[in-house]
Amino acid sequence: MTSLRNLGPSGLQVFPLCLGGNVFGWTADEDRSFAVLDAYAAAGGNFVDTADSYSHWAPGNEGGESETVIGKWLAARGNRSDIVVATKVGALPGYKGLSAPTIKAAAEESLRRLGTDRIDLYYTHFDDETVPVEEIITALDQLVKEGKVREIAASNISPERLRASLEFSDREGLARYVALQPHYNLVSRDTYEGELQKTAAHAGLAAVPYFALASGFLTGKYRPGTVVESARAGKAAGYLESERGQRVLAALDTVARERDAEIATVALAWLASRPTVAAPIASARTVEQLPALLAVADLRLTDQELATLTEASA
Repeated sequence: MTSLRNLGPSGLQVFPLCLGGNVFGWTADEDRSFAVLDAYAAAGGNFVDTADSYSHWAPGNEGGESETVIGKWLAARGNRSDIVVATKVGALPGYKGLSAPTIKAAAEESLRRLGTDRIDLYYTHFDDETVPVEEIITALDQLVKEGKVREIAASNISPERLRASLEFSDREGLARYVALQPHYNLVSRDTYEGELQKTAAHAGLAAVPYFALASGFLTGKYRPGTVVESARAGKAAGYLESERGQRVLAALDTVARERDAEIATVALAWLASRPTVAAPIASARTVEQLPALLAVADLRLTDQELATLTEASA
């Protein structure tokens, strides 16, 4: 049984791979989503990430589809108390931004779709710099006081705004961010490393990186001359054209061969080893894609292997 990790200073304990819910109700229909969720839970997984805005961009969708699928699954399986449910506020059309009324109204809608009385981890999806951090934190704190949210977190925020938020929470004794969801992976390190990572480390925050596999590029399925059928193929294929992308793939190939592991597992294991990281996020459209992701829980790379990958990705 894989041991769970503490999520920063919170009381939440999470599996070392967070299952991304962006595909539920988008590229994975309800039956397929249930199958992926079942397989993840059967392997000991307990940490599911979604957002109210998933997947409003898909034709015929209006947002909230992912939360609805997860809510139906939790109800069907009767396992709500076993799962750490993370969702986000601020990016759904009609509920955009982080004003106090928006946060309050969006949280009620998320609770309804998820069919639950509480959200375990509630992220601000994108910072809204038109709203003072004092207003945002006070609104989030109110949800915690009402028992509707257990812990709060931030995504896509500047180091300055993160520090200001934490300082306000500490000064006023209000709910305080416990986690950060940065864009971070082997081919995108400057999106987290540096000031943001230092701020998180100093405050004891856990990082739960998104785009952990760079839209599928770090699974190794994108190679010169190959065509991949995927909604995200364009973005992933772009990495192939960069020198760094090619260096990282070569290093991943080497380590994966030596360890008899999938390339995706090695890429996630590198990320999981980085300072502050508690659990990378990765999504699976099918049950077949899941084993390579779940295997990160048991793969410990050597210092030499980590150094090879870190060097290639510099």
